[in-house]
Amino acid sequence: MLSDAKVRAARGRDKPYKLTDSHRLYLLVTPNGGKLWRWNYTYDGKQKSMAFGAYPLVTLGDARAKRDRAYTALCEARDPAILKKLKIEENLQAARQTFEKLARSWYANAAPRWGARHVDDVIRSLERDVFPTIGNLPVGDITPPLVLGTLREVESRGAIETARRLRQRISAVFVYGIAEGVVKADPAEKLGAVLKPLRRGRQAAITEIEPLRAMIRATEGEYARPVSRLALRLLALTAVRPNEIRGASWAEFEDLDGPEPLWRIPAARMKGALDRKEELRGDHLVPLPYQAVAVLRAIWPLSGNLDLVFPSARHSHRPMSENALGYLLNRAGYHGHHVPHGFRAAFSTIMNEWAERHGKDHDRQVIDLMLAHLPKGKVEGAYNRAAYMPRRRELATVWADLVSDGLPAPVTLLDLPARETGPTSRRRVPRPVGEAFRFPPPRRTSSHPRRQ
Repeated sequence: MLSDAKVRAARGRDKPYKLTDSHRLYLLVTPNGGKLWRWNYTYDGKQKSMAFGAYPLVTLGDARAKRDRAYTALCEARDPAILKKLKIEENLQAARQTFEKLARSWYANAAPRWGARHVDDVIRSLERDVFPTIGNLPVGDITPPLVLGTLREVESRGAIETARRLRQRISAVFVYGIAEGVVKADPAEKLGAVLKPLRRGRQAAITEIEPLRAMIRATEGEYARPVSRLALRLLALTAVRPNEIRGASWAEFEDLDGPEPLWRIPAARMKGALDRKEELRGDHLVPLPYQAVAVLRAIWPLSGNLDLVFPSARHSHRPMSENALGYLLNRAGYHGHHVPHGFRAAFSTIMNEWAERHGKDHDRQVIDLMLAHLPKGKVEGAYNRAAYMPRRRELATVWADLVSDGLPAPVTLLDLPARETGPTSRRRVPRPVGEAFRFPPPRRTSSHPRRQ
């Protein structure tokens, strides 16, 4: 048997020669002094030889370990040389199977089940935040720390929700890879526990546009009064507070037949300190996209002869129940997943992410203004609530297009089945067939004069 000293002392001769070890392992010494490990074996009646590498890169102990593994395979009637070639090919394929390649395969497989806007959002988020860091790495070499580092970069710019959503998408890619036999584990699976938490006290909300639309479709398909369905649709389109929807009066809406329809919510109805409620110019201005005007046109036959847009089923002079929309969401199966107030979180999250990709300077401030959030350091009376109105109208249109994609026209919600029929269902305002719809001049109930 060989020893390390004998192997080290071997020198080249005029012709190649062998130094034998046990179990047909030997060292081939070449004339130029090269030392190559070889192993002879018999498979299926044929004499074969395998190379185990060169000394000293492969030590005597390494060569014996390789021989023992090859001998184990031979005892199982497998050819060690073929197994070696297959392993090399497997390693090559693993190196070629990068995360980006696997992710694009997952995306192509899953995208047909998604809406067009969600499809674009998923691939853009991966191209922007994931592929530049781990896209070129073999999937088998990606570890949890590597994925976490990618997500930390997203968190560092304040996009906490985006980081959590990316973790879910990365995990989905690896789950797909496991099913395809490309990878054995999901390094993103447990990382949700170490990512930065969302703001505490936040009410349950769905903050991805495709699931949000699916939720609206499912909820509108539940048994409910048309008033409730249409109130939910307008709430989703405007992202105002639920109480502002409940108390909406026809007198608050301006220019509904014109080019710039507006909802002027009186300061007295807005959430905030007493000084805001008493402020002359504290009204909240909500530019209305055409989809929101369509909701008001749909509800007009039910409540157009009343003061309130969304009246109670029992008392037409009172607003709809404060629990009606919450119960409707619960009946649709979204208890604990989305509440009426959650449309504001959805609007903030989705539109801020949209603004990050497509927006203009100050869009984050504009979005806060659309939510009636007072910027830090501002004094109530000195704050210009009518600022950025052209941009607010543009962003309101973007949001309405996102939310309404694939949803039925509001007027179709009138004829869906309801558990009970409220008094307003008998108050449809008839109009001649074929006549163009126009809102009549609103009745003024506010103490403030109409402001242009």
